[in-house]
Amino acid sequence: MRVSVCPPAMALADDHDEYAKLVRGMNPPRVVIDNDASDDATVVRVDSVNSHGTLLAVVQVIADLNLVIRKAYFTSDGNWFMDVFNVTDRDGNKVLDEPTISYIQTTLEAEDRYYPEVRNTVGIVPSEEYTSIELTGTDRPGLLSEVCAVLGGMQCAVRSAELWTHNTRVAAVVQVTDAANTTAGGGAIEDDARIADISRRLGNLLRGQSGVRAAEAAASLTHKERRLHQMMFEDRDYGGAVGVGAARPDPRTEVSVTHCAERGYTVVVVRCRDRPKLLFDTVCTITDMQYVVHHGTVSTEHGDGAYQEYYIRHVDGHPVSSEAERRRVVECLEAAVERRTADGLQLEVRTDDRAGLLSDITRIFRENGLTIRRAEISSEGGEAVDTFYLSDPQGHPVEPKTIEVIRAQIGEATLRVKNNPFVHDGGSTSDVAAGSTAFIFGNLFKFYRPFQNLGLIKLY
Repeated sequence: MRVSVCPPAMALADDHDEYAKLVRGMNPPRVVIDNDASDDATVVRVDSVNSHGTLLAVVQVIADLNLVIRKAYFTSDGNWFMDVFNVTDRDGNKVLDEPTISYIQTTLEAEDRYYPEVRNTVGIVPSEEYTSIELTGTDRPGLLSEVCAVLGGMQCAVRSAELWTHNTRVAAVVQVTDAANTTAGGGAIEDDARIADISRRLGNLLRGQSGVRAAEAAASLTHKERRLHQMMFEDRDYGGAVGVGAARPDPRTEVSVTHCAERGYTVVVVRCRDRPKLLFDTVCTITDMQYVVHHGTVSTEHGDGAYQEYYIRHVDGHPVSSEAERRRVVECLEAAVERRTADGLQLEVRTDDRAGLLSDITRIFRENGLTIRRAEISSEGGEAVDTFYLSDPQGHPVEPKTIEVIRAQIGEATLRVKNNPFVHDGGSTSDVAAGSTAFIFGNLFKFYRPFQNLGLIKLY
């Protein structure tokens, strides 16, 4: 187990890099957002000085707005980088909302979006708002429930959390406030000894086989979802045999890595099922593996497929040079595609927030024999909105009677049952308030084989 507390960030840009600063000052990023250039998408064009991570910085902004990239191409000519993205909202419509357009424009034209060295670079800055905890380790049924119980017992209120599982490994970023500090209305945990005690107890829970990292922070300067990719990459969730109970890889995911001798590039082609934030996940992994994308194209294929093609070199200017390195790139990109793909039942719980709520919900899942494949937890303005991707421990679909039992046990809440969120067929969702007389499953039955042979569906 490793435990560390990050100090306040103090590093700034090196003074000797004055020439690079001058070039950036003379060539600020230029952003054009055009709703007339395409019949069915908003076109976003970005020109900027090229640096490692430029493409990821742009894609991250688009992904954070939950916009869908339908088509894209990008190329670098010397020190200049050009991106073109055709984007829509989740419903397939152009982006016409003026505040959203303005946010894209101003954010992508901000210098520190592309050059993080102009900001603090240690990755954690001081905060009075919350304490951030990172966990990695071996996944098992009920783990999140046990983590929530420990945090509740230590008087930590979970403000937000995100958890991914892949190939028997788990990574989570949890932001907590001090429930014992009633005079300040919560806030970060300031006692170093208490932070160390929380780390120790979580380390014991993870049975010494995993990592716990606690740090007081207003925000990690590393993007949360990028940080989850980094944590799982460091935990080597890629490659190897799929563990018992782990979700099976999608057979449609294909990654090829070939050498383009005449151009001195390595060509990476990714074909897989299309889904939101797919481009972010692959570009994030390529960037964190210290490769630079010099040229690339992205498009959707017939049905629900996605095609991505990248021309890359290592940051030292060399292409992939060995079979072992080629295989590692394949395995890491396959993992990047699969980490966010959770084909289990998607269940959203929306209710008034209270102390111990998350611990109670996850305990109910555990007692009903369900495994959490992925989770997104948030609390704002006294309301908790928690989304869970669930299956049984063997990865099989959740039985309808189990869902009804969960609804009854959770109590005063609204449940929204969704089918696979990455199937683009307009599938319906169902809101069920506690105490209602019907539980409508909508198109859920289409995607779960145990339901397909039912001649009559009883409404509870």
